[in-house]
Amino acid sequence: MDDVVSGEFDHKTETTARSVQSYIDEAAHWRDGTPLVGTPMTRMQWRIWYLAAAGKFFEGLIVFMTGVAMPLIAQEFQMGKAQHGVIGAASLFGILIGAVGLGGLSDHFGRKRMFIVEMFLFLVFLCLVCFSPSYLWLAFFLFGLGVALGCDYPTAHVIISESIPSRMRGQLVLSAFGFQALGALTGTVVGYLVLTNLPEISAWRWMYASAIVPALVVAVARFWITESAHWLLLKGENSEAEEQISLLLQREPAYPKTVRLAEPNGEANRANFLSLFERKNIRATILASVPWFLQDLGTYGIGIFTPTILAATIGHKTEHVRNIADLINNDVLAAKGSGLIDVLLIVGIVCAFLFVNKFGSIKLQIWGFVGCAVGLAIAASSTFFHGGTEIALIFLGFMTFNFMTNLGPNAQTYLLAGEVFPTSVRGTGAGFAASFAKIGAVTTAFLFPILLADIGERALLLGLVVTSLIGAVVTWAFQIHTTGVNLEEIGGE
Repeated sequence: MDDVVSGEFDHKTETTARSVQSYIDEAAHWRDGTPLVGTPMTRMQWRIWYLAAAGKFFEGLIVFMTGVAMPLIAQEFQMGKAQHGVIGAASLFGILIGAVGLGGLSDHFGRKRMFIVEMFLFLVFLCLVCFSPSYLWLAFFLFGLGVALGCDYPTAHVIISESIPSRMRGQLVLSAFGFQALGALTGTVVGYLVLTNLPEISAWRWMYASAIVPALVVAVARFWITESAHWLLLKGENSEAEEQISLLLQREPAYPKTVRLAEPNGEANRANFLSLFERKNIRATILASVPWFLQDLGTYGIGIFTPTILAATIGHKTEHVRNIADLINNDVLAAKGSGLIDVLLIVGIVCAFLFVNKFGSIKLQIWGFVGCAVGLAIAASSTFFHGGTEIALIFLGFMTFNFMTNLGPNAQTYLLAGEVFPTSVRGTGAGFAASFAKIGAVTTAFLFPILLADIGERALLLGLVVTSLIGAVVTWAFQIHTTGVNLEEIGGE
């Protein structure tokens, strides 16, 4: 090891002004100048990562837990089909509003400040959901939860992206996003455990209550992270940006010993929401938002109502519910089936993590959309059969869909949305993309139970096959490659 300058930590004092990303991306090298593979992450960078991952976990937990809780909620408040759809869509509609309404505020008030605000907002509404006195209040509180989660969409992504090395960005953002799938699986497991230990109508309140303490821990911990030096420099806070980048890269032995940041492009400060639709950004806006919209048409509709669909096909289900025991039994069976399928979400995101640097986000998104279409087509074909064959095809189709969506569009749309915009509108652009996507999610969540009853599973699933194929075409037509590319260079494009 004598031939290695350990991280090149013996450099002379910095005299040349450099960009934020050049400090973050700087890697140690051998004495002859050959760079070592990778840049070691600091404690602060890991702290930012796992606190951002926690936000995605809570989103998956709450949205997918609603699918398990829905039969109990419907029974307690005596809900019809339309009300059922409103409850299913409430948190998704909140995400739509929060992503565009609050997510863009990180471009004005800072990444860290909104990162903290969103989690406390989530905590307040989570507590209120547990004590909802009526159907209308529950819908409102779930909407509030969604607003907080919507803010988290762009803010969590941006705060990770602007704090870590370029070559690791894709994998770390995807691994944080993967906690959404872990949250979805946890939501179904928690629902199952609560139902088996507390077999009564009010069990759904305890499902949501299980997240209160973990959310409080995460909210408080977010006070102890650094602000984005990219954002601070853009706002003219040069000395503060240099201080924050030093704290972000604090390591032993200390390097860099001094930080001197170069001035950013002055034009960036004049950017606003309308900048997303200017010629220089419109390609990024379309790529970030349209495929995500098409992907959410399938993912949220399938995800939220998977327990309902499975309950109609899994054996031992009570066809005509006569009492609370029958209702609980059906919900337990649905939770088991949903949990088995949700496992494939985690497998998919693990594969996305492993392959993103090898194949790039664009290829994985295109392949994923095509795979989703195949899975949905298999599920649609189940309507031609009965008994064991029908159940097998539904499971195979949904499992294929869940695997391919997290390998491709469900993961890659989130990743691309936070990478393709310049720093000045990165939060706004990612927020708009998430909000536009949730129009598809809200529409699907509200209409899915109605359409399921009116036109049947086959027509509904075949319609989603078409939207998935359109997603593949749009991704190919407007592709922007970001994998491993310096964040400042992407913004410059």
